[in-house]
Amino acid sequence: MDHEKIEAAVRLLLEGIGEDPEREGLKDTPARISAMCEEIFGGLGEDASRDLAKTFSSGCSDLVVEKDIRFYSVCEHHLLPFFGTCTVAYVPDGRVVGLSKLARTVEVYARRPQIQEQLTAQIADAVMRELAPKGVIVKMKAEHLCMSMRGVKKPGTQTVTMARRGVCAEDDSLLATFFAMENE
Repeated sequence: MDHEKIEAAVRLLLEGIGEDPEREGLKDTPARISAMCEEIFGGLGEDASRDLAKTFSSGCSDLVVEKDIRFYSVCEHHLLPFFGTCTVAYVPDGRVVGLSKLARTVEVYARRPQIQEQLTAQIADAVMRELAPKGVIVKMKAEHLCMSMRGVKKPGTQTVTMARRGVCAEDDSLLATFFAMENE
């Protein structure tokens, strides 16, 4: 990340809205925003496949569900946060992954500016590509501050997206099992 560019941009933004970037409360803001960008956009420099690379052999062939994975991301259209929960489920084909690796995969993709629909698909595609399971389902539910605090101003509105791959896209009984397990 180019911290000098980020800090210069923040100074220009502050001036553009009529603020004095040298004012006591704002003097260190460009550096703080630059450090924040390193954290919230850190997924840009990470490869999600590394978290899914270590697998274990398993005779399990039933749906594995990790639910309520909290995530925070930034809308690429307004650069405002969206946040919520993600559920990842897959049907193993002889290999399973450590459960923390699914949460880390969500984190890597969430820490990039993008839209929720793309985020959902990226996670599903990564699990399919790296684990080679029989199928995967990813469901995300999030509140978008671009809808809550600006524009239509509807706080609490939830956007739900889902991606299904492999047998999970073909077999509706797996979807029913997914929803039952998600609601337990």
